[in-house]
Amino acid sequence: MLFSRDIGIDLGTSTTLVCDKKGRVIIDEPSVVAVDVKTKRVLATGAQAKSMIGRTPGSIVAVKPLKYGVIADFDMTSDMLRSFISRSSKGNLFTRTRVVVSVPSDVTEVERRAVEDAVRSAGAQEVELIEAPMASALGAGLPVFEATGSMVVDIGGGTCDIAVVSLGGVAVNKSIRVGGDALDEAIIDYMTKEHDLLIGSNTAEDIKLKLGSAREYDGEGAMEVRGRNISDGLPNSIEITSADVRKVLEAPVNEIISAIKEVLEITLPELSADIIDRGIYLTGGASRLRGLAELITEKTNITVHTPENPERCVALGTSVKLRRAR
Repeated sequence: MLFSRDIGIDLGTSTTLVCDKKGRVIIDEPSVVAVDVKTKRVLATGAQAKSMIGRTPGSIVAVKPLKYGVIADFDMTSDMLRSFISRSSKGNLFTRTRVVVSVPSDVTEVERRAVEDAVRSAGAQEVELIEAPMASALGAGLPVFEATGSMVVDIGGGTCDIAVVSLGGVAVNKSIRVGGDALDEAIIDYMTKEHDLLIGSNTAEDIKLKLGSAREYDGEGAMEVRGRNISDGLPNSIEITSADVRKVLEAPVNEIISAIKEVLEITLPELSADIIDRGIYLTGGASRLRGLAELITEKTNITVHTPENPERCVALGTSVKLRRAR
């Protein structure tokens, strides 16, 4: 039996989410592809591919095909999307697939076309792009089509998109290349420079999730980190604390806060008044960093709200866009 299908895609640097127009998330997997470099054959995508990072033989490469929210490798992105779209179809044969896909707010026209072409190459017949902060605001349930200002700070894997939305459009926006990946890279650099210990991205992410914070919190602890000693090449382990990690993350966190202040400074007075009343909405996976919302409130004097599932707001917003288009 033949059907048509509408799906929304949050094409993220770290994670890609696919949902239907009812807002049900069908796919929620890392944006990673494992490829055999000899045969050019895709061996795995998503979680299975991510588990291969740093553990593959020379002939197999596990890579992230997106960087800073835009496509770094067109073919791999197309292969990954084709896999995700196919897996979301549940074995049915669809005659026509319509896709709404998110992009960072500052992408160039060339980058927009690359995303559209990659989604079409993956099997979509109709493609519509939506800016990530607008999708995030829709997914968070904000009144974006009313004559009132709403401020969204969407912190993903590769970028932090900050926008003030009103009357169905983006009034002010700024995008910086600081997100969850930048936090991981800061931890990797710290371990290398301060402890001569080489660790991978998966280990850095684990440290961030277990000990990472933007300010002091109750129940701070420590953990043992294993890696390779740079001096002698042998396996080694050291212990780091929550305080160590917080100091490491201070620079990227301050970049995010500075960008938020810059947007607030150029926002029209009427919209600023709305933001003071409604607060700032924090979305994206990296928004879960402990103490970040409280620190932003402290630095801006504006209440910060975090939706129940901040990492899914953009994906849910694409589904809202699908419903409104029909």
